[in-house]
Amino acid sequence: MRLAILIATLTAGPALAHPGHLAEVAGHGHWIAGAAIGLAVLVGLWSKARERGAASDEPEEGAEDDAEPEEARA
Repeated sequence: MRLAILIATLTAGPALAHPGHLAEVAGHGHWIAGAAIGLAVLVGLWSKARERGAASDEPEEGAEDDAEPEEARA
């Protein structure tokens, strides 16, 4: 009997819950925390996109140095 219980305990079985039960367990506070984390991720992605946009607007330093000798040759 103990061997059967041990085997049943250690073997994998199907999960019988569905996502609808998560709302009952988590409560409203966890949903608000999840929304706050999602908002923080969006703000981080938005600020990174702004940094990349600002960096692409600035001219590269190496590009200006290469252009001057070509103009002097002509």
